[in-house]
Amino acid sequence: MPESVKIQVPDSGTVTSLIYPSQEGEGQVTIILGHGAGAPQTSRFMVEFAEGLAARGCNAATFNFPYTEHGRKIPDRPEKLEACFKAVIQAIGSRPELTETGLFIGGKSMGGRIASQVAASGSQGARGLVFLGYPLHPPGRPERTRSEHLYRIGLPMLFVQGSRDAFGSPDELRPIIEALRPRPILQVIEEGDHSFKVPKNASVSQGQVYSSVLDEIARWSRDVAATPTS
Repeated sequence: MPESVKIQVPDSGTVTSLIYPSQEGEGQVTIILGHGAGAPQTSRFMVEFAEGLAARGCNAATFNFPYTEHGRKIPDRPEKLEACFKAVIQAIGSRPELTETGLFIGGKSMGGRIASQVAASGSQGARGLVFLGYPLHPPGRPERTRSEHLYRIGLPMLFVQGSRDAFGSPDELRPIIEALRPRPILQVIEEGDHSFKVPKNASVSQGQVYSSVLDEIARWSRDVAATPTS
């Protein structure tokens, strides 16, 4: 069972964070994942990914943004979402047993975008970022890109993107990724949508898709953590 902790967020009361400890002992990286706009940290996707990372030797932490913590449907203003993510990073970062090897931030869709905005304002101690379906633009509005701040981050990044993602295809992401330094990694989920769901007649099962993503996150984060910082 994950550890449940309450975290104080400025001007928003408290939110709940769930910490899934590594199943391979201490000294592993910790990855903080924010949830998407439409579902809390207890959604099946978030739980599966947190549990999957723990099974692969990573500490994983999820949390609710204030609006989901208090049962609201509409996301908070960006500044409130960012303040919440920063509070979670500070709380997790204050625990040496979770951060001695390396701290990573990211999330699903909106959660990853907010993590990137937080990192663009300063690394907050993160070694890198993980994006599970980066929302490059609203569906059907490719002209409204959310990428300008990515150039200010300057940290290793891993983008996992479905080939059918209506919020931004891999082809739309590639020109942006090619201009970022250090050069991010892009893992494409063939036939995957914004949540990496593949058709029932796909050449791989849904379980295989999620497993491949989790394997890559665990491998990539360990490699980054083992690389000396400049």
